Amino acid sequence: MIKITANAFNPYTEIQQHQAQQSGLQGKFGATSLFIGTMRDFNEGQTVQSMTLEHYPKMTENQLGKIVSEAQQQWALLDSLIIHRIGKVSPDDSLVLVAVWSSHRGDAFDASRFIMEALKSRVPFWKKEQLANNQQQWVAKNTDGYQHS
Repeated sequence: MIKITANAFNPYTEIQQHQAQQSGLQGKFGATSLFIGTMRDFNEGQTVQSMTLEHYPKMTENQLGKIVSEAQQQWALLDSLIIHRIGKVSPDDSLVLVAVWSSHRGDAFDASRFIMEALKSRVPFWKKEQLANNQQQWVAKNTDGYQHS
């Protein structure tokens, strides 16, 4: 399931509700991998007060559908759930949820990471930040998901 929403959401409630509605999952999955992206109050050394996310509705859903399809071809997935915010968001708001159900943890971990990294690099979302100094700026690049310390 793919859901784009302007409304705030609780990722844990969404996961519980989705899982409860999928009777075909009961007794079949041994792993659920979750990624929850949350808005930070900083970016590239700037204090960020809020952010507005924009997208092209059909294009966004189509690209997310392709990514999920690719993941299903590579890993043994039983189900997936992607929720992404649009509109105005504030620090600590949930921005994105990627949940993947599989019989085994390896498939769940790998597919979840693949979906999230593909989403960040291929799905057309545009982010405009409202900075503490009353300036606005478009986010020019996404943070590398493979940074290691």
